[in-house]
Amino acid sequence: MKKFRYIILAAFLLACIPAAAQKPAQKMTRRQLIKENIRMAKQLDSLRLLLEDYQEQLQAEDSLRTEIIDLYSENEDKEAAGLSPEEYTPEVTDSLLNLWYVHRRSNAIHEGEGFNMDSVHFTSNVPDSVFIRRMEEMHSYITLPYNEKIRNYIILYTEKMPTKMQHMLGLSQYYMPIFEETLSRYNMPQELKYMAIIESALNPTAVSRVGATGMWQFMYNTARSYGLEINSYVDERMDPVKSADAAARYMKDAYKVFGDWNLAISSYNCGLGNVSKAIRRSGSRNFWDLYEYLPRETRGYVPAFVGAMYAFTYYKEHGLSPTPVGLPAHTDTILVRKMLHFQQVSEVVGIPVETLRELNPQYVHDIVPGDGKYVLRIPYNYTAAFVDREDSVYTHRAKEIFTPTLVQNVQESAKPENQRIVYKVKSGDYLGRIAARHHVTVNQIKKWNHLRSNNLRVGQKLIIYRNGHAPAPANGTTSQTKSTPAATAATGSTYTVKSGDTLYDIAKLYPGVSAKDIMEHNGLKTTAIRPGMKLKIPVR
Repeated sequence: MKKFRYIILAAFLLACIPAAAQKPAQKMTRRQLIKENIRMAKQLDSLRLLLEDYQEQLQAEDSLRTEIIDLYSENEDKEAAGLSPEEYTPEVTDSLLNLWYVHRRSNAIHEGEGFNMDSVHFTSNVPDSVFIRRMEEMHSYITLPYNEKIRNYIILYTEKMPTKMQHMLGLSQYYMPIFEETLSRYNMPQELKYMAIIESALNPTAVSRVGATGMWQFMYNTARSYGLEINSYVDERMDPVKSADAAARYMKDAYKVFGDWNLAISSYNCGLGNVSKAIRRSGSRNFWDLYEYLPRETRGYVPAFVGAMYAFTYYKEHGLSPTPVGLPAHTDTILVRKMLHFQQVSEVVGIPVETLRELNPQYVHDIVPGDGKYVLRIPYNYTAAFVDREDSVYTHRAKEIFTPTLVQNVQESAKPENQRIVYKVKSGDYLGRIAARHHVTVNQIKKWNHLRSNNLRVGQKLIIYRNGHAPAPANGTTSQTKSTPAATAATGSTYTVKSGDTLYDIAKLYPGVSAKDIMEHNGLKTTAIRPGMKLKIPVR
């Protein structure tokens, strides 16, 4: 209740300040009026920030409460995930807290979204003169003008999305050296590496609503034209090294066409044709002259690029620091000579499956084809162990894992009509509308996403298979998706518990199976599980 009082007070003050500003000033000079307006504007901004802070705190509390309600309302008998009210043991509490932290990290991904950058006007305690001086001291090879649009993006990256920005800073310690080496090889400006920030926030498995994939957001045809391989097992758009090489070659070609890096950068977003059309209509080859003639989503691309570049250069001055992301400082590559599953490597060599996925996101089913031309990237400290046990790695549980059903499902999933997309729920969306848009049924969406009701949340991500052609469940141990709450490989009949897993998370991986089913099938008395435990999954 105390927080509500603060919010009501802040809202009252926000309402009062504009009213006070409208009162006629008594014996005030023009200079005094200007100073008073500036002072009141700062007060208004401070109160807005205070209000946003309290609202965020309330949303955080509501989120945890919603998660618990979702768990508790899963089954009609109110024993959600096999949980009755008296079973809220310390272990269960820990699981709920883990769920909460995962939820919070997920929310952080959407920081900075929702602003209309065409009309927003951000304010900052940092004067324009400081922004201008710092940009000049960057000595960029690419021209960096300063105006209100660029200023807005600078403030967006340095002040409006701290959690997301610090996460990207952490990721950059691993990915930026890859980009820098690639750009150096083609004798191109190092600043171009910041385009990956705008494209995907350094997420190698990002997929846009129109199907652009990977850290550099390549569409299928463009990717193939730049030599990226896409087949049943591999999507090199998600390979950090090969996709960066393709992006560099695209930018090199675009610069040959326009002779200007700002125009080349714009073309990466909307295509060479749209930039050429804007040049013809404006009669100029200066980005800011043809700004209004570019597609709306492209206009902010160069300002966002400049804003990101500034933020990554001066993040310390804004009180930001990289968040540790767990990616290894040094890696090694192994040439794979036989069909290999991440689970085999994990169980024989000891590398966590999730680490293998993070380092090798291009292998979309956790399988490296055995054609002798693919490499597996592993943490450097595991190289000796892999080499010593290489023969054992290939033979370990091979017949059990590489079943005919698994191979068939992998091949089926690669067909264009079976393409898997990830849809982010927007305001006003409901299941019927989303289903109609993708030519599937509501029940299919609910089945693919293990939904117990028709309720959706803005920002929620839904897995959808175009035209309803989802791969059939396999009998092996591989996963058909990487975006599961537990982030583990499991669609078979045995599941190995990972750190942070809950029964509720595991059950969501298996359509038609509840946590209570898993408990009964394994003779569990409580919901407490521990890493390394093997659970048998009932067939439904």
